[in-house]
Amino acid sequence: MKPKNYSPMEKPISVVTGKFRSSNNHSNVWFVVPLFILLCFILLCFDYSALYITDTDEAASSFPDTTQKSVSREPTKDVNFSRLLDDPLPDSCTGRYIYLHDLPGRFNSDLLESCSSITRGTENNICPYLENFGFGPEIQDPDNVLLKQSWFSTNQFMLEVIFHNKMKKYTCLTHNSSLASAVFIPFYAGIDMSRYLWGFNISVRDSSSHELMDWLVKQREWSRMSGRDHFFVAGRIAWDFRRQTDNESDWGSKLRFLPESQNMSMMSIESSSWNNDYAIPYPTCFHPSSVDEISEWQDRMRSQKREYLFAFAGAPRPEYKDSVRGKIIDECLESNDQCYLLDCNYGKVNCDNPVNVMKVFRNSVFCLQPPGDSYTRRSMFDSILAGCIPVFFHPGTAYAQYKWHLPKNHKSYSVYLPVKDVKEWDIKIKERLLEISEERVVRLREEVIKLIPSVVYANPSYGSEGSEDAFELAVKGMLEKIEEVREMMRQGKDGGEGFDDRDDYKYTFSPYEAQVLT
Repeated sequence: MKPKNYSPMEKPISVVTGKFRSSNNHSNVWFVVPLFILLCFILLCFDYSALYITDTDEAASSFPDTTQKSVSREPTKDVNFSRLLDDPLPDSCTGRYIYLHDLPGRFNSDLLESCSSITRGTENNICPYLENFGFGPEIQDPDNVLLKQSWFSTNQFMLEVIFHNKMKKYTCLTHNSSLASAVFIPFYAGIDMSRYLWGFNISVRDSSSHELMDWLVKQREWSRMSGRDHFFVAGRIAWDFRRQTDNESDWGSKLRFLPESQNMSMMSIESSSWNNDYAIPYPTCFHPSSVDEISEWQDRMRSQKREYLFAFAGAPRPEYKDSVRGKIIDECLESNDQCYLLDCNYGKVNCDNPVNVMKVFRNSVFCLQPPGDSYTRRSMFDSILAGCIPVFFHPGTAYAQYKWHLPKNHKSYSVYLPVKDVKEWDIKIKERLLEISEERVVRLREEVIKLIPSVVYANPSYGSEGSEDAFELAVKGMLEKIEEVREMMRQGKDGGEGFDDRDDYKYTFSPYEAQVLT
């Protein structure tokens, strides 16, 4: 007999059939309860997983808006939004975001389209050097002097194009300039000026500089720090942009003396005496696509047999009365089979071929690097690539220059023979180099080979995997400098204090004269 309060709704449901079961089968309750708890747990996990989306999908695109990592999530529940505020996700780009200005084409891309009007000083056509991200044509190397890939005929003045193409792939680019720690201006200053270096008056040479400054100061990004968080890259030496007078016969443009430009920083292949000019390496001809390629090249240079004590690749500079190059060439010729001389005199193409240069440097223990038309030269970076220990004669060639890329302790990777003036030449290069012990030579060469990753501009598709290339080190250094100015402003100080001051001391011999060859 059924109880009076019996109801069909009280019958338990079979999990399998969906039909009502007899109420006296109590054992099934212990099956249903755990299953119910499990389902609740799964739903709970699914709900919270939506809040913790990883950055993997965002990084999958070739040119992401990386600001989405920190600002694009839109939680649907108030409780979840408060959780994100209390426990924000780490952002690897904090302090590294860069805003890339989209300049009018006349400041960059249009210049490349009219490349036939650009000169490189000794030739009239640089158009072939614009291929492959500005690396130039791939090198044919039937003698297997180089690696089978990643070597190009790179023009030493193509830094602006190379840097811009690599910046387009920079991990921490942002479309939101308010999040940016720095603003990059892709102005091809050197290429622009190369059109007007010979036969044009100063108003023509300076026209693009004035137009660029007029455009920049109208952008909202400028007002935040009056341009002191802005930087650009020049493929020529800094002195080419610091014409100090308005005499028509004077060299270069006045870009860096325009009031607005003085608030910006410039990176170039050779810096000037001004504090807001910074030197970064000349482009070499090696642009690796992977860390493995760098390692393979380093191993090859470590095992390379070196037949010559020292080498020099270059030409005399008789037009410069104080040049030591003539003395160096004379000593090389007198040293017979201990010096490898590659004649790069005007009209000869030996030094334009990277295969020829690498043949010289990889077979030599020391590579002589005297000043040329200016303090610096690309040859010093070619010698590092070849594992050839550079020998410097002036502090302005390296020690006062590439402070983000070369060791502060210059004795760890180079030899210094201070010669202020050819009239003071009282050294015998061969004798001085022979004084260096074999143990120190081995240490120096190993340190030089370790520097290779930091002086090459890798392919834009290159993943650094812990090995920063010249581009990454330059960006890191610039961000640190801008942050120093920003910190001064936070403290209520004048961010322009010392920013664009001149410091001729870094080109004197005083800090280095006391150091002797050991």
